Amino acid sequence: MNEPEITDELIAAHGISPEEYARILEIVGRKPSFTELGIFSAMWNEHCSYKSSKKWLRTLPTTGSQVICGPGENAGVVDIGDGLAVVFKMESHNHPSYIEPYQGAATGVGGILRDVFTMGARPVAAMNALSFGAPDHPRTAHLLRGAVEGIGGYGNAFGVPTVGGELRFHAAYNGNCLVNAFAAGIARADSIFYSAASGVGMPVVYLGAKTGRDGVGGATMASAEFGADAEEKRPTVQVGDPFTEKRLLEACLELMETGAVISIQDMGAAGLTCSAVEMGDKGGLGIRLDLDRVPVRETGMTAYEMMLSESQERMLMVLRPEKEAEARAIFDKWDLDFAVVGETIAEDRFLIMHGNETRADLPLRALSGNAPEYDRPWVETPPPPPLPDLPAIGAIDALKSLIGSPNYACKAWVWEQYDSQVGADTLRTPGLGAGIVRVHGTEKALAFTADVTPRYVKANPVEGGRQAVAEAFRNLCAVGARPLATTDNLNFGNPEKPEIMGQFVGAIRGIGEACAALDMPIVSGNVSLYNETDGRAILPTPTIGAVGLLDHIDGIIAGRPADGMLALLLGAPGAHMGQSALLAEAFGIEAGEAPPVDLGAELRHGRFVLENHALIAAASDLSDGGLALAAFEMAAAGGVGVTLDSDEIAELFGEDQARYLLATSFDQAEALMIAAGHAGVALRAVGRFGGNRVRLGAAEAPLDDLVALWSGSLARHFG
Repeated sequence: MNEPEITDELIAAHGISPEEYARILEIVGRKPSFTELGIFSAMWNEHCSYKSSKKWLRTLPTTGSQVICGPGENAGVVDIGDGLAVVFKMESHNHPSYIEPYQGAATGVGGILRDVFTMGARPVAAMNALSFGAPDHPRTAHLLRGAVEGIGGYGNAFGVPTVGGELRFHAAYNGNCLVNAFAAGIARADSIFYSAASGVGMPVVYLGAKTGRDGVGGATMASAEFGADAEEKRPTVQVGDPFTEKRLLEACLELMETGAVISIQDMGAAGLTCSAVEMGDKGGLGIRLDLDRVPVRETGMTAYEMMLSESQERMLMVLRPEKEAEARAIFDKWDLDFAVVGETIAEDRFLIMHGNETRADLPLRALSGNAPEYDRPWVETPPPPPLPDLPAIGAIDALKSLIGSPNYACKAWVWEQYDSQVGADTLRTPGLGAGIVRVHGTEKALAFTADVTPRYVKANPVEGGRQAVAEAFRNLCAVGARPLATTDNLNFGNPEKPEIMGQFVGAIRGIGEACAALDMPIVSGNVSLYNETDGRAILPTPTIGAVGLLDHIDGIIAGRPADGMLALLLGAPGAHMGQSALLAEAFGIEAGEAPPVDLGAELRHGRFVLENHALIAAASDLSDGGLALAAFEMAAAGGVGVTLDSDEIAELFGEDQARYLLATSFDQAEALMIAAGHAGVALRAVGRFGGNRVRLGAAEAPLDDLVALWSGSLARHFG
């Protein structure tokens, strides 16, 4: 079949700059074929090559005594003791979810699950972090419903509990929603599978579902801004099948027990191209593929389409040849394709054959390890507008402005669509802070959270980056889990704009400082850039997914406030109103500095909670909405009223960091006060739980009325 002529327009359509094309000509020594151009486009785009972010990602702390495998593999691996490891990662599926929200979100879940089980781990938990436009924007309801249905439809059918996440709305996401998917699994620490190929002449095997035309060019699409033609990109969105993925999981884990696997790689972004190139590059080998052997579900597919298809539920493996029959029998049993489609070669070549013709013959290392890398110009983020005089508002009206808004309403409408109990190991479901899952067959448990406050990052990227990690740390400590490690999903606008690149650089600095100070290394992650439409960027949104360990489930802080319990504040009284949720929701004001983060105080206070967990009935970290919102949410969870002694708006709604609200009995409170004195931390009573009303100083309202407002807000906005 004749391939199109390579023109300047075709090169630009593949997201390749004139300078990059000149570099391709130098590498190849001739004009590339159409298939070769597609391969370079797939491997050199931002989504696959990290060409704008590598320089800064290298500055992040990625090692620690608990880390078995850091960034660079399909997922990170962290030791949890007794010969077990937790394997986890977070990735974005932003552009696909804006174009086709159901399939975009569903295949985001499918892709992150494959990243986990390709390492040899059985998935045990999922989370998601979702950012949508203004609630009244004409596309927001459609995108929200589609993405939530897609996440639930895939995760529920596959059989993994969704145990946590976050949901926000802001006009900056009107043209570019964010769908960040997290998955974690459990594996034996001595049975982790990696992607580096080894051995010359080893069979390269295609596993799973057949290849179609869905998703062709998806990675390139994900590495460009949206314009008026966003809807026309629908064919670049993949279509998922969770039941096939479930069979692929079982077949892969069974295969891994046989000793047949030399290396294995998920076919994710850029499909067959990226998986084959990464396996070869990591192993220092070349790869030869014969596309006539690739299982396809559509007729007349070209080499270009097969190499760039992002059809779902597929893996690529390097196999021990003596195990081929045994491996094939496993995949036949699970009714999945198994095809030897190539071999490893000693030369540094990526050789693609189709119809007895050479469709691509490229130096493999130039596609991956030697891809372009840029040091983009950047400027520091200027200070935000100063904080204006605080408009007058009563304490109860202030609380109502928060709990009546979609951002701080009860999110049960969302998480009730997710199966959070499948597997029967979930100990804490969404809606109450970090999710908790028992490590099956043990007394251990893992806690999971995802956090970021984008308006903080926009105001001050360094402090916002620190705060995202610190809030994740607090959410884990608040359920009694010792923070272990993190994964990041760095969502930003166009890195070619110095102000956007400055946001990225600042956030990385803050994240790195916090991860180092709190001993939560980054072990995996994803960078999603070019989140813009018609030149308008999203809020900088570096989502932090974090995992914590409970050595025994008896250590969980999972209670709820009860009548007669005291409300204790660990940390300083509230004062900081800059960039606060109250200003944003009640008055539409986003001004003032982000709250400063004292990482030493974060560490001291988190350790105090963990060391004294037996004295704490219930706990919540203080973040958006400050003391008042945390107290209301705890009261709503316990079905009991709450009284806070102060009626000062800054004390009630200030968003100072390193703080927790604790619910305890009188005797426990006394013991905690003594412990706080010994530890040198600030702890004081700020109120009590009881009755059926919420009292903020002299102002009060019936708890039931406030809960009705809070629990019905999403439905009022979205039906």
